[in-house]
Amino acid sequence: MSLILIVEDNERNLKLVRDVLQVKGFQTIEAGSAERGLELAAERKPDLILMDIQLPGISGIEALKRLRADAATSAIPVVAVTASVMQQDRTLITEAGFDGYIAKPINIKEFLESVNHALGRGPK
Repeated sequence: MSLILIVEDNERNLKLVRDVLQVKGFQTIEAGSAERGLELAAERKPDLILMDIQLPGISGIEALKRLRADAATSAIPVVAVTASVMQQDRTLITEAGFDGYIAKPINIKEFLESVNHALGRGPK
């Protein structure tokens, strides 16, 4: 069973993502800030991190840089989950090194396809 870390400061978005993943049999852990997400990633070594970009404190992009710089977390796939859907935002997210991108509001079918793809379980 895969463990997925959800880093999201919006309670409604967090609940939706958590509920969808848990119904599909995934284990989840949650963080409301990038700083807490970094701590949980180091402690629990999740199979996947779903990272909001707009977070209080450090951004999701800065958190990704820190994850990639740490040998203990550098190989964990990280997918951006964000309402920033402008082309320049997508380019910035891709260039930052995220393993994928999920737009909000979430389309549940596409969301699950992206999660499975990031976990190496099927096509995107």
